[in-house]
Amino acid sequence: MTPHLTILTGASRGMGLAMAEQLIDAGHDLLCISRKHNDALGLRAAAKGVRCEQWPQDLSRAEVAAAKLEGWLATKNAAAFESVTLINNAGLLPRAAPLGGIPAGELADAMRVDLEAPMLLASAFLRATQSWTAQRRILNISSGLGRRPMASQAAYCAAKAGMDHFTRCVALEEADKPNGAKVCSLAPGVIDTDMQVHLRSSDAGQFPDIGNFIGMKEKGMLASPAEAAARVLAVLARPDFGSNPVADVRD
Repeated sequence: MTPHLTILTGASRGMGLAMAEQLIDAGHDLLCISRKHNDALGLRAAAKGVRCEQWPQDLSRAEVAAAKLEGWLATKNAAAFESVTLINNAGLLPRAAPLGGIPAGELADAMRVDLEAPMLLASAFLRATQSWTAQRRILNISSGLGRRPMASQAAYCAAKAGMDHFTRCVALEEADKPNGAKVCSLAPGVIDTDMQVHLRSSDAGQFPDIGNFIGMKEKGMLASPAEAAARVLAVLARPDFGSNPVADVRD
């Protein structure tokens, strides 16, 4: 057993996969919660001699994953770990369209994955680890769109703004506890992932900012998933992590 345990959502592709790979290379034990199992990730962990458990899970039904996580953490030998970390990275971007043009089911799923799931998993994590002496951390992957409005992105903007604010609340709750968790909602910058492809291929008549996203790609302004993952994990490793509960890697 390694002294660092990390729970990571959305680890099967994009920046989540890059974070998982880098954490495995650093010797962390991992629990990955994603829609799909990633065979290459399991092979990488086996080659490095670290544990990497993967749960295929639809986070639009996060209460199932939260209950399972709480029970799973209760089986662990808390004294064996120096740190235990939850990284809420999974995200769902509905179609880029005005609010009235998005079906109710798509909106509901986006809000469940982007806001409800991080809250439920954070709640389960905090309960299950409250008596642990290990360093406890929660890193919520937010977005600049949680801090500025954009037309045709109401659901995503609202969910990330909610993530930022619930992180502030949890930071206040944990501040006076003997081993309170350090928490941060972090904007990771603009990354060359499937989300960017989705935005660039949207209907220009429905999404007035499409040109900005096409321009960033053409100008080489997007970080690779590996680059973004390294920057995010560098923030997580800082001794002052959590001193600012809402942050940006570009600060």
